[in-house]
Amino acid sequence: MATPAGGAIGIIRISGDNAIHIADKVFEKKGNTKTITDAKGYSLHYGKILSEEKGSKTASLIDEVMLALFRTPHSYTGEDCIEISCHGSAYIMKNILQTLIRQGCVMAQPGEFTQRAFLNGKLDLSQAEAVADLIAATNSATHKMAISQLKGNFSDELARLREQLLKLTSLLELELDFSDHEDLEFADRTQLTALSKQIDSRITALAASFASGKAMKEGIAVAIAGKTNVGKSTLLNLLVGEERAIVSDIHGTTRDVIEDTTVIKGVTFRFIDTAGIRDTEDTIEQLGINRTYRKIDEAAIVIWMLDNMPTKKETEDILNLCKNKTLIVVNNKTDITDITPQLSTLFPQTHIIGISAKRNTNIKQLRDTIHNAAGIPTFTENDVIITSARHYDSLLKAHESITNVIQALDMNLSGDLISEDLRSALHHLADITGGAITTEETLSNIFQHFCIGK
Repeated sequence: MATPAGGAIGIIRISGDNAIHIADKVFEKKGNTKTITDAKGYSLHYGKILSEEKGSKTASLIDEVMLALFRTPHSYTGEDCIEISCHGSAYIMKNILQTLIRQGCVMAQPGEFTQRAFLNGKLDLSQAEAVADLIAATNSATHKMAISQLKGNFSDELARLREQLLKLTSLLELELDFSDHEDLEFADRTQLTALSKQIDSRITALAASFASGKAMKEGIAVAIAGKTNVGKSTLLNLLVGEERAIVSDIHGTTRDVIEDTTVIKGVTFRFIDTAGIRDTEDTIEQLGINRTYRKIDEAAIVIWMLDNMPTKKETEDILNLCKNKTLIVVNNKTDITDITPQLSTLFPQTHIIGISAKRNTNIKQLRDTIHNAAGIPTFTENDVIITSARHYDSLLKAHESITNVIQALDMNLSGDLISEDLRSALHHLADITGGAITTEETLSNIFQHFCIGK
Protein backbone atom coordinates (compact mmCIF):
# COMPACT_ATOMS: atom_id res chain seq x y z
CA MET A 1 0.00 0.00 0.00
CA ALA A 2 1.34 3.43 -0.93
CA THR A 3 -1.00 5.08 1.60
CA PRO A 4 -2.19 3.98 5.05
CA ALA A 5 -5.77 2.81 5.43
CA GLY A 6 -8.36 5.15 6.89
CA GLY A 7 -8.16 8.16 4.58
CA ALA A 8 -10.60 9.27 1.93
CA ILE A 9 -8.45 7.76 -0.84
CA GLY A 10 -6.13 4.77 -0.69
CA ILE A 11 -3.44 3.89 -3.24
CA ILE A 12 -2.18 0.37 -3.89
CA ARG A 13 0.84 -0.08 -6.17
CA ILE A 14 2.00 -3.12 -8.13
CA SER A 15 5.39 -3.31 -9.86
CA GLY A 16 7.09 -6.05 -11.87
CA ASP A 17 6.94 -8.07 -15.05
CA ASN A 18 3.43 -9.39 -14.39
CA ALA A 19 1.96 -6.25 -12.82
CA ILE A 20 -0.32 -5.36 -15.74
CA HIS A 21 -1.34 -8.97 -16.38
CA ILE A 22 -2.31 -9.58 -12.73
CA ALA A 23 -4.19 -6.29 -12.42
CA ASP A 24 -6.10 -7.07 -15.63
CA LYS A 25 -7.40 -10.32 -14.12
CA VAL A 26 -9.46 -8.49 -11.49
CA PHE A 27 -9.98 -5.06 -13.08
CA GLU A 28 -13.04 -4.56 -15.25
CA LYS A 29 -12.97 -1.40 -17.34
CA LYS A 30 -16.10 0.68 -17.81
CA GLY A 31 -17.26 2.02 -21.14
CA ASN A 32 -14.65 0.10 -23.14
CA THR A 33 -14.35 -3.57 -23.99
CA LYS A 34 -10.58 -3.46 -24.35
CA THR A 35 -8.46 -4.68 -21.45
CA ILE A 36 -5.66 -2.72 -19.83
CA THR A 37 -3.13 -5.10 -21.39
CA ASP A 38 -3.71 -3.17 -24.63
CA ALA A 39 -3.49 0.25 -22.98
CA LYS A 40 -0.66 2.70 -23.49
CA GLY A 41 1.65 3.82 -20.72
CA TYR A 42 0.77 6.97 -18.77
CA SER A 43 -2.94 6.15 -19.11
CA LEU A 44 -5.76 6.33 -16.56
CA HIS A 45 -8.73 3.97 -16.47
CA TYR A 46 -12.02 3.87 -14.55
CA GLY A 47 -13.56 0.57 -13.57
CA LYS A 48 -14.24 -2.08 -10.94
CA ILE A 49 -11.99 -4.24 -8.82
CA LEU A 50 -13.52 -7.70 -8.42
CA SER A 51 -12.96 -10.21 -5.65
CA GLU A 52 -12.14 -12.98 -8.12
CA GLU A 53 -10.85 -13.27 -11.67
CA LYS A 54 -13.11 -11.75 -14.30
CA GLY A 55 -15.66 -14.27 -15.56
CA SER A 56 -15.76 -16.18 -12.28
CA LYS A 57 -19.30 -16.83 -11.06
CA THR A 58 -18.25 -16.01 -7.49
CA ALA A 59 -16.63 -12.66 -8.38
CA SER A 60 -18.17 -9.73 -6.55
CA LEU A 61 -17.51 -5.99 -6.57
CA ILE A 62 -14.98 -4.73 -4.02
CA ASP A 63 -14.78 -1.10 -5.14
CA GLU A 64 -14.95 1.24 -8.11
CA VAL A 65 -11.46 2.60 -8.70
CA MET A 66 -9.16 4.62 -10.92
CA LEU A 67 -6.25 2.61 -12.31
CA ALA A 68 -3.06 4.30 -13.60
CA LEU A 69 -0.82 2.29 -15.90
CA PHE A 70 2.91 2.87 -16.45
CA ARG A 71 5.01 0.81 -18.81
CA THR A 72 8.69 0.01 -18.44
CA PRO A 73 11.00 1.91 -18.31
CA HIS A 74 8.84 4.98 -17.77
CA SER A 75 7.77 4.39 -14.17
CA TYR A 76 9.16 5.08 -10.72
CA THR A 77 10.68 1.60 -10.46
CA GLY A 78 11.61 1.30 -14.12
CA GLU A 79 9.27 -1.71 -14.39
CA ASP A 80 5.67 -2.11 -15.52
CA CYS A 81 3.70 -0.47 -12.75
CA ILE A 82 0.03 -0.19 -11.73
CA GLU A 83 -1.42 2.28 -9.23
CA ILE A 84 -4.94 1.60 -7.98
CA SER A 85 -6.74 4.55 -6.36
CA CYS A 86 -9.61 3.22 -4.28
CA HIS A 87 -11.62 4.40 -1.28
CA GLY A 88 -9.41 4.53 1.82
CA SER A 89 -11.46 2.13 3.93
CA ALA A 90 -9.26 -0.38 5.77
CA TYR A 91 -11.73 -3.13 4.79
CA ILE A 92 -11.66 -2.22 1.07
CA MET A 93 -7.87 -1.94 0.91
CA LYS A 94 -7.40 -5.21 2.76
CA ASN A 95 -9.74 -7.02 0.36
CA ILE A 96 -8.03 -5.61 -2.73
CA LEU A 97 -4.63 -6.64 -1.37
CA GLN A 98 -5.83 -10.15 -0.61
CA THR A 99 -7.35 -10.44 -4.09
CA LEU A 100 -4.12 -9.35 -5.76
CA ILE A 101 -2.07 -11.75 -3.63
CA ARG A 102 -4.35 -14.64 -4.64
CA GLN A 103 -3.64 -13.73 -8.28
CA GLY A 104 0.13 -13.89 -7.77
CA CYS A 105 1.29 -10.63 -6.15
CA VAL A 106 3.71 -10.64 -3.23
CA MET A 107 3.68 -8.02 -0.49
CA ALA A 108 6.55 -5.55 -0.88
CA GLN A 109 9.17 -5.20 1.83
CA PRO A 110 9.73 -1.75 3.39
CA GLY A 111 11.53 0.44 0.86
CA GLU A 112 11.37 -2.21 -1.88
CA PHE A 113 9.87 0.10 -4.52
CA THR A 114 12.72 2.58 -4.08
CA GLN A 115 15.20 -0.28 -3.97
CA ARG A 116 13.88 -1.50 -7.33
CA ALA A 117 14.18 2.03 -8.69
CA PHE A 118 17.84 2.03 -7.65
CA LEU A 119 18.55 -1.44 -9.06
CA ASN A 120 16.91 -0.48 -12.35
CA GLY A 121 18.96 2.70 -12.64
CA LYS A 122 16.12 5.17 -12.05
CA LEU A 123 17.85 6.56 -8.96
CA ASP A 124 21.39 6.35 -7.64
CA LEU A 125 22.00 5.44 -4.01
CA SER A 126 22.19 9.02 -2.74
CA GLN A 127 18.89 9.86 -4.49
CA ALA A 128 17.28 6.75 -3.01
CA GLU A 129 18.35 7.92 0.46
CA ALA A 130 16.88 11.34 -0.33
CA VAL A 131 13.45 9.72 -0.73
CA ALA A 132 13.51 8.74 2.94
CA ASP A 133 14.75 12.21 3.90
CA LEU A 134 11.94 13.81 1.89
CA ILE A 135 9.33 11.69 3.67
CA ALA A 136 10.86 12.59 7.04
CA ALA A 137 11.19 16.33 6.28
CA THR A 138 9.62 18.42 9.05
CA ASN A 139 10.51 21.94 7.90
CA SER A 140 11.45 23.94 4.82
CA ALA A 141 15.21 23.51 5.41
CA THR A 142 15.13 19.70 5.51
CA HIS A 143 12.68 19.70 2.60
CA LYS A 144 15.03 21.84 0.47
CA MET A 145 18.01 19.60 1.28
CA ALA A 146 16.09 16.43 0.41
CA ILE A 147 14.72 17.92 -2.83
CA SER A 148 18.22 19.03 -3.84
CA GLN A 149 19.58 15.52 -3.36
CA LEU A 150 16.57 13.88 -5.03
CA LYS A 151 16.98 16.17 -8.06
CA GLY A 152 20.48 14.78 -8.41
CA ASN A 153 22.42 17.94 -7.50
CA PHE A 154 24.75 15.99 -5.20
CA SER A 155 25.07 13.20 -7.77
CA ASP A 156 25.94 15.74 -10.47
CA GLU A 157 28.57 17.29 -8.20
CA LEU A 158 30.09 13.88 -7.56
CA ALA A 159 29.98 13.08 -11.28
CA ARG A 160 32.05 16.18 -12.02
CA LEU A 161 34.58 15.25 -9.34
CA ARG A 162 34.62 11.69 -10.63
CA GLU A 163 35.29 12.90 -14.18
CA GLN A 164 38.22 15.00 -12.99
CA LEU A 165 39.63 12.08 -10.99
CA LEU A 166 39.27 9.81 -14.01
CA LYS A 167 41.23 12.36 -16.03
CA LEU A 168 44.01 12.25 -13.45
CA THR A 169 43.94 8.46 -13.38
CA SER A 170 43.95 8.31 -17.15
CA LEU A 171 47.00 10.55 -17.39
CA LEU A 172 48.89 8.32 -14.98
CA GLU A 173 47.71 5.11 -16.63
CA LEU A 174 48.83 6.55 -19.95
CA GLU A 175 52.23 7.30 -18.46
CA LEU A 176 52.55 3.78 -17.06
CA ASP A 177 51.23 1.85 -20.06
CA PHE A 178 52.90 3.84 -22.82
CA SER A 179 56.09 5.08 -21.20
CA ASP A 180 58.14 3.44 -23.94
CA HIS A 181 56.63 5.76 -26.57
CA GLU A 182 59.01 8.66 -26.64
CA ASP A 183 56.78 10.71 -28.95
CA LEU A 184 53.92 10.88 -26.40
CA GLU A 185 53.71 13.96 -24.19
CA PHE A 186 52.30 13.63 -20.67
CA ALA A 187 50.90 16.31 -18.40
CA ASP A 188 53.57 17.61 -16.05
CA ARG A 189 53.38 17.05 -12.30
CA THR A 190 52.63 20.71 -11.65
CA GLN A 191 49.37 20.46 -13.63
CA LEU A 192 48.45 17.20 -11.88
CA THR A 193 49.07 18.79 -8.48
CA ALA A 194 46.95 21.85 -9.33
CA LEU A 195 44.06 19.65 -10.50
CA SER A 196 44.37 17.42 -7.40
CA LYS A 197 44.21 20.46 -5.11
CA GLN A 198 41.18 21.78 -6.99
CA ILE A 199 39.36 18.46 -6.53
CA ASP A 200 40.35 18.25 -2.87
CA SER A 201 39.10 21.79 -2.24
CA ARG A 202 35.62 20.86 -3.44
CA ILE A 203 35.55 17.57 -1.51
CA THR A 204 36.60 19.45 1.64
CA ALA A 205 33.85 22.05 1.12
CA LEU A 206 31.21 19.35 0.69
CA ALA A 207 32.39 17.59 3.85
CA ALA A 208 32.38 20.89 5.76
CA SER A 209 28.68 21.36 4.98
CA PHE A 210 27.86 18.24 7.02
CA ALA A 211 27.92 20.12 10.34
CA SER A 212 25.14 22.46 9.18
CA GLY A 213 23.26 19.70 7.35
CA LYS A 214 23.28 17.36 10.33
CA ALA A 215 22.15 20.12 12.68
CA MET A 216 19.26 21.12 10.40
CA LYS A 217 18.22 17.51 9.88
CA GLU A 218 18.28 16.49 13.54
CA GLY A 219 17.34 19.87 15.03
CA ILE A 220 19.81 22.38 16.49
CA ALA A 221 20.24 21.69 20.20
CA VAL A 222 19.61 24.72 22.42
CA ALA A 223 20.11 24.32 26.19
CA ILE A 224 18.23 26.70 28.47
CA ALA A 225 20.36 27.06 31.60
CA GLY A 226 20.71 29.24 34.68
CA LYS A 227 19.97 29.30 38.38
CA THR A 228 16.75 27.97 39.85
CA ASN A 229 13.56 29.98 39.48
CA VAL A 230 14.81 32.37 36.77
CA GLY A 231 12.03 31.35 34.35
CA LYS A 232 13.64 28.59 32.27
CA SER A 233 10.57 26.37 32.19
CA THR A 234 8.28 29.30 31.39
CA LEU A 235 10.54 30.20 28.46
CA LEU A 236 10.55 26.62 27.16
CA ASN A 237 6.76 26.57 27.17
CA LEU A 238 6.65 29.87 25.28
CA LEU A 239 9.17 28.75 22.68
CA VAL A 240 7.51 25.41 21.89
CA GLY A 241 3.97 26.74 22.24
CA GLU A 242 2.67 24.31 24.84
CA GLU A 243 2.89 23.47 28.53
CA ARG A 244 5.80 21.03 28.42
CA ALA A 245 7.43 21.99 31.72
CA ILE A 246 5.98 22.53 35.18
CA VAL A 247 6.19 26.17 36.22
CA SER A 248 6.44 26.98 39.93
CA ASP A 249 7.92 29.58 42.28
CA ILE A 250 9.43 26.73 44.30
CA HIS A 251 13.18 26.37 43.76
CA GLY A 252 14.39 23.10 42.23
CA THR A 253 11.06 22.21 40.53
CA THR A 254 12.81 20.99 37.35
CA ARG A 255 14.85 17.95 38.36
CA ASP A 256 15.28 16.31 34.99
CA VAL A 257 15.91 17.34 31.43
CA ILE A 258 12.84 18.22 29.34
CA GLU A 259 13.18 18.45 25.56
CA ASP A 260 10.89 19.57 22.75
CA THR A 261 11.25 20.95 19.26
CA THR A 262 9.86 23.87 17.33
CA VAL A 263 10.48 25.42 13.94
CA ILE A 264 11.89 28.93 13.64
CA LYS A 265 12.06 30.41 10.14
CA GLY A 266 12.03 26.99 8.53
CA VAL A 267 14.68 25.43 10.81
CA THR A 268 14.03 22.92 13.61
CA PHE A 269 15.44 23.77 17.01
CA ARG A 270 15.57 21.26 19.86
CA PHE A 271 15.11 23.13 23.14
CA ILE A 272 16.32 21.56 26.36
CA ASP A 273 15.00 22.81 29.70
CA THR A 274 17.58 21.93 32.34
CA ALA A 275 17.58 21.75 36.11
CA GLY A 276 18.49 25.03 37.82
CA ILE A 277 22.13 25.23 38.87
CA ARG A 278 22.64 25.77 42.60
CA ASP A 279 24.27 24.14 45.63
CA THR A 280 21.93 21.48 46.97
CA GLU A 281 21.98 18.48 49.30
CA ASP A 282 18.99 16.91 47.54
CA THR A 283 20.37 13.80 45.78
CA ILE A 284 17.68 13.75 43.06
CA GLU A 285 18.07 17.45 42.30
CA GLN A 286 21.87 17.03 42.13
CA LEU A 287 21.42 14.28 39.53
CA GLY A 288 19.37 16.73 37.46
CA ILE A 289 22.10 19.38 37.80
CA ASN A 290 24.71 16.88 36.63
CA ARG A 291 22.58 16.21 33.57
CA THR A 292 22.38 19.97 33.00
CA TYR A 293 26.15 20.13 32.62
CA ARG A 294 26.09 17.24 30.15
CA LYS A 295 23.35 18.87 28.06
CA ILE A 296 25.22 22.17 27.99
CA ASP A 297 28.22 20.27 26.69
CA GLU A 298 26.10 18.64 23.94
CA ALA A 299 24.26 21.82 22.88
CA ALA A 300 25.25 24.02 19.96
CA ILE A 301 23.60 27.08 21.56
CA VAL A 302 23.22 27.89 25.25
CA ILE A 303 20.61 30.35 26.50
CA TRP A 304 21.80 31.50 29.91
CA MET A 305 18.97 33.11 31.86
CA LEU A 306 19.56 35.72 34.53
CA ASP A 307 17.18 37.81 36.63
CA ASN A 308 19.84 39.79 38.51
CA MET A 309 23.45 40.86 38.04
CA PRO A 310 25.86 37.92 38.33
CA THR A 311 28.96 38.17 40.47
CA LYS A 312 32.40 38.21 38.85
CA LYS A 313 32.86 34.53 39.70
CA GLU A 314 29.43 33.61 38.30
CA THR A 315 30.26 35.48 35.10
CA GLU A 316 33.56 33.62 34.75
CA ASP A 317 31.82 30.30 35.45
CA ILE A 318 29.21 30.98 32.74
CA LEU A 319 31.83 31.92 30.17
CA ASN A 320 34.00 28.90 31.02
CA LEU A 321 31.03 26.52 30.96
CA CYS A 322 29.91 27.84 27.58
CA LYS A 323 33.36 28.02 26.04
CA ASN A 324 33.24 27.03 22.36
CA LYS A 325 29.44 27.38 22.44
CA THR A 326 27.22 30.06 20.95
CA LEU A 327 26.05 31.90 24.06
CA ILE A 328 22.85 33.94 24.34
CA VAL A 329 22.52 35.78 27.66
CA VAL A 330 18.87 36.47 28.46
CA ASN A 331 17.83 38.98 31.11
CA ASN A 332 14.43 37.68 32.22
CA LYS A 333 11.87 39.56 34.29
CA THR A 334 12.56 42.93 32.68
CA ASP A 335 9.09 43.92 33.90
CA ILE A 336 10.64 43.94 37.39
CA THR A 337 14.20 45.07 36.72
CA ASP A 338 16.08 45.56 33.46
CA ILE A 339 19.81 44.85 33.74
CA THR A 340 20.31 44.25 30.00
CA PRO A 341 22.57 47.31 29.41
CA GLN A 342 24.91 46.34 32.27
CA LEU A 343 25.20 42.76 30.97
CA SER A 344 26.85 44.02 27.78
CA THR A 345 29.95 44.98 29.75
CA LEU A 346 30.16 41.55 31.42
CA PHE A 347 29.55 39.51 28.27
CA PRO A 348 31.22 41.32 25.35
CA GLN A 349 30.71 39.90 21.84
CA THR A 350 27.77 37.85 23.10
CA HIS A 351 24.12 37.85 22.07
CA ILE A 352 22.25 39.68 24.85
CA ILE A 353 18.52 40.30 25.02
CA GLY A 354 16.05 41.37 27.69
CA ILE A 355 12.68 39.60 27.95
CA SER A 356 9.77 39.00 30.26
CA ALA A 357 8.71 35.37 29.91
CA LYS A 358 5.80 36.01 32.25
CA ARG A 359 4.43 38.83 30.07
CA ASN A 360 5.59 37.34 26.74
CA THR A 361 7.76 40.41 26.08
CA ASN A 362 10.45 40.24 23.38
CA ILE A 363 9.92 36.50 22.78
CA LYS A 364 9.70 37.04 19.02
CA GLN A 365 12.96 38.98 19.13
CA LEU A 366 14.51 36.14 21.13
CA ARG A 367 13.38 33.60 18.53
CA ASP A 368 15.01 35.76 15.83
CA THR A 369 18.18 35.98 17.92
CA ILE A 370 18.26 32.18 18.30
CA HIS A 371 17.86 31.71 14.55
CA ASN A 372 20.59 34.25 13.78
CA ALA A 373 22.92 32.76 16.41
CA ALA A 374 22.63 29.35 14.78
CA GLY A 375 24.44 30.72 11.73
CA ILE A 376 22.33 28.74 9.28
CA PRO A 377 23.72 29.23 5.77
CA THR A 378 21.36 30.65 3.19
CA PHE A 379 20.73 28.00 0.59
CA THR A 380 18.26 26.93 -2.05
CA GLU A 381 17.15 23.54 -3.28
CA ASN A 382 19.86 23.81 -5.94
CA ASP A 383 22.67 23.92 -3.35
CA VAL A 384 24.37 20.79 -2.03
CA ILE A 385 24.34 20.29 1.74
CA ILE A 386 25.56 16.97 3.16
CA THR A 387 23.19 15.43 5.74
CA SER A 388 24.20 11.76 5.76
CA ALA A 389 26.93 10.46 8.07
CA ARG A 390 27.66 7.78 5.45
CA HIS A 391 28.26 10.41 2.76
CA TYR A 392 30.39 12.44 5.17
CA ASP A 393 32.54 9.43 6.01
CA SER A 394 33.08 8.64 2.31
CA LEU A 395 34.05 12.26 1.59
CA LEU A 396 36.58 12.23 4.44
CA LYS A 397 38.12 9.04 3.07
CA ALA A 398 38.23 10.52 -0.44
CA HIS A 399 39.90 13.64 1.01
CA GLU A 400 42.51 11.46 2.72
CA SER A 401 43.26 9.66 -0.56
CA ILE A 402 43.56 12.92 -2.52
CA THR A 403 45.85 14.33 0.18
CA ASN A 404 48.08 11.30 -0.32
CA VAL A 405 48.05 11.99 -4.08
CA ILE A 406 49.13 15.60 -3.58
CA GLN A 407 51.91 14.56 -1.23
CA ALA A 408 53.08 11.84 -3.61
CA LEU A 409 53.15 14.31 -6.50
CA ASP A 410 55.16 16.78 -4.41
CA MET A 411 57.62 13.97 -3.59
CA ASN A 412 57.75 12.96 -7.27
CA LEU A 413 56.82 9.35 -6.47
CA SER A 414 56.10 6.87 -9.22
CA GLY A 415 52.80 6.93 -11.08
CA ASP A 416 51.73 3.46 -9.94
CA LEU A 417 51.75 4.55 -6.28
CA ILE A 418 49.83 7.73 -7.07
CA SER A 419 47.36 5.82 -9.23
CA GLU A 420 46.50 3.56 -6.31
CA ASP A 421 45.43 6.52 -4.16
CA LEU A 422 43.45 8.00 -7.06
CA ARG A 423 41.54 4.75 -7.44
CA SER A 424 40.89 4.79 -3.71
CA ALA A 425 39.39 8.29 -3.99
CA LEU A 426 37.22 7.17 -6.92
CA HIS A 427 36.07 4.17 -4.91
CA HIS A 428 35.01 6.28 -1.92
CA LEU A 429 33.07 8.74 -4.09
CA ALA A 430 31.42 5.83 -5.91
CA ASP A 431 30.32 4.44 -2.53
CA ILE A 432 28.05 7.46 -2.11
CA THR A 433 26.03 6.89 -5.26
CA GLY A 434 26.39 3.12 -5.36
CA GLY A 435 28.44 3.13 -8.57
CA ALA A 436 31.62 1.26 -9.38
CA ILE A 437 34.84 2.20 -11.14
CA THR A 438 36.17 -0.35 -13.61
CA THR A 439 39.41 -0.73 -15.49
CA GLU A 440 37.40 -0.69 -18.72
CA GLU A 441 36.03 2.74 -17.82
CA THR A 442 39.51 4.11 -17.23
CA LEU A 443 40.75 2.67 -20.51
CA SER A 444 37.73 4.08 -22.31
CA ASN A 445 38.57 7.48 -20.90
CA ILE A 446 42.15 7.17 -22.12
CA PHE A 447 41.13 6.37 -25.69
CA GLN A 448 38.41 8.99 -25.74
CA HIS A 449 40.69 11.81 -24.69
CA PHE A 450 44.00 10.81 -26.17
CA CYS A 451 43.05 8.95 -29.34
CA ILE A 452 45.99 6.53 -29.08
CA GLY A 453 46.51 4.55 -32.27
CA LYS A 454 45.24 7.20 -34.69
